[in-house]
Amino acid sequence: MPQLNPAPWFAILVFSWLVLLTIIPPKILNHTFPNEPNTLSAQKTKPEPWNWPWH
Repeated sequence: MPQLNPAPWFAILVFSWLVLLTIIPPKILNHTFPNEPNTLSAQKTKPEPWNWPWH
């Protein structure tokens, strides 16, 4: 029974996992946080008082 011979299938499995683990994660990680928050340039703005029309 040729399907019980693990030589060609194991090599294909290992090679496909190596390809998936080396190519796919960097592509996915580029899309998780495209814009890193920058706390140094963040400025707190002073809230303006509301101008209520009934006052």
